[in-house]
Amino acid sequence: MLHNGMRQKLFVGPKIRQLREGTGLNQLTFAERVGISASYLNQIENNQRPLTAPVMLALAQTFQLDVNSFASEDTEKIVSDLREAIADPVFAGLVPNGQDLKTIVSSAPWFAHAFLNLHTAFRRTGERLHAIDEVYASDREERPMSVLLPYEEVRDFLHYRSNYFERLDEAAEDLAEQTFGLVAARPDTLASYLFKSHAIRIETRGVDPSSRFMRELDRKAKVLWIREGIDAASASFLMAQQIALLEQSDEIEAIVASAAFRSQDAEAITRLALANYYAGALLMPYDRFLDAAQKTRYDAERLCYMFGTSFEQVGHRFSTLQKPNAKGVPFYFVRFDRAGNIIKRHSSTRFQFARFGGTCPLWNVHEAFEAGGRTIVQIAEMPDSVRYLCIARAVTKTGGSHLAPARHYALGIGCEVAHASQVVYADHLELKTAPVTPIGVSCRICERHECPQRAVPPIDRALMVDPDRRDFVPYKFA
Repeated sequence: MLHNGMRQKLFVGPKIRQLREGTGLNQLTFAERVGISASYLNQIENNQRPLTAPVMLALAQTFQLDVNSFASEDTEKIVSDLREAIADPVFAGLVPNGQDLKTIVSSAPWFAHAFLNLHTAFRRTGERLHAIDEVYASDREERPMSVLLPYEEVRDFLHYRSNYFERLDEAAEDLAEQTFGLVAARPDTLASYLFKSHAIRIETRGVDPSSRFMRELDRKAKVLWIREGIDAASASFLMAQQIALLEQSDEIEAIVASAAFRSQDAEAITRLALANYYAGALLMPYDRFLDAAQKTRYDAERLCYMFGTSFEQVGHRFSTLQKPNAKGVPFYFVRFDRAGNIIKRHSSTRFQFARFGGTCPLWNVHEAFEAGGRTIVQIAEMPDSVRYLCIARAVTKTGGSHLAPARHYALGIGCEVAHASQVVYADHLELKTAPVTPIGVSCRICERHECPQRAVPPIDRALMVDPDRRDFVPYKFA
């Protein structure tokens, strides 16, 4: 992390000021303790100078801190979320430029997060007022509304952490090397490990087709029940997830505590998300998986075979390859249902996801359901002119019975075109001449005039309706 910090300038003035004020020291005394001048400290606290490696080390040694605590947040992700929030009609007329938003994020990140939470609460209030889901209302009517719904709070936590958790990743890799060596962890080897290390047996359970059961640990009988009929990749993942819950509870609790969630529901969801993270890292150990990904040029299908995993598991793992000094190609990963709801989203790229409302209908992930299981590829350009190699595929998860309802999802993975030469899915494309699809975050904040699929006009533009002319979209905007 320190090496990464030296390569990228760290403007973390508010964090340093908060640290100093927490010690009760004035600038002069604090600066003397660290070995710098008071004027230099003042410049650091006001983001006029970056935090250098020597000063970072001095702070860590003087105040017994982890250097990782100085890591700056991903400014572009927060700026993107602020831009979307400010496009809400309630802020009509406010059009701050990108530099203004970057200044807010770098100078007062706490305010940026508070503003996003407040806006989310405002949106949620409106949605609840218009809700017609009586079951949901009756279940929650006695419960005070939190600023964020638990899933939203966890989603944002993972998003701003770039979905990388170093200690969990390293622990999973160590176990994989010690227990499985260079052989992929399969259901039988995972079952053997659970029995030898925890005296837990694996049994399958046939269930009613309408049941949603997947995994259940009977602690008294020391049996881990797995749903009958699920595929090997899913069975492996469920067992690896159980290993995480048994062996990594301390680290998981430490991460949960550091997040300071507002509800126990969010904490519970995060525990499961982190167990899932560990499971993916155990099945696809970081260094070995990164090496294989680079050698196969991120061929997800080949990697599925090599590691005994699913396309979704591999795509998700792509988005977590962010170890300092050993990073993979930065990928985003997203999962949609048929209604266009984002079920999962993770990104180590600059790709901007909509926090509210629908996503761009021109994005190829929406076409995946029509592709008959084929992997489809698109070159897409966001409004900031950054182009992405977008890979999409539909998957179906069966319930192990003809009578069990199947679940259908569209998966999307992608990276910036600058990395496309490292990715096998770009091989059939002539990147300099290939068609480019202009897409946006959502219609509400997209300024593309000529889009034939626009659903609603942009919030911050005046409409122009010509009664004597009709185009694909019945209005223009300034």
